[in-house]
Amino acid sequence: MQKIAFDKDEKAALVGKLQRYFAEELRQDIGRFDAEFLLDFVSGELGAHYYNRGLRDAQAALAARLDEIQDAIHQLERPTDHAR
Repeated sequence: MQKIAFDKDEKAALVGKLQRYFAEELRQDIGRFDAEFLLDFVSGELGAHYYNRGLRDAQAALAARLDEIQDAIHQLERPTDHAR
């Protein structure tokens, strides 16, 4: 897995969210540098867990769709003298 990286605009938005959270929920001001450092730490330590969960969710969604497609194909079959 590649390292999780955000572009400049994404990182700025995430840093802003961290700063707002600290201000509103913890009543603490956190500077941009500290918020970026925290984001890098959280991404490095927890990011893979969220990434893997997303992959499992995508895999489950794909499997469900494949089941639907298999059912639809089965319904298109026409009867023959030969059993499958």
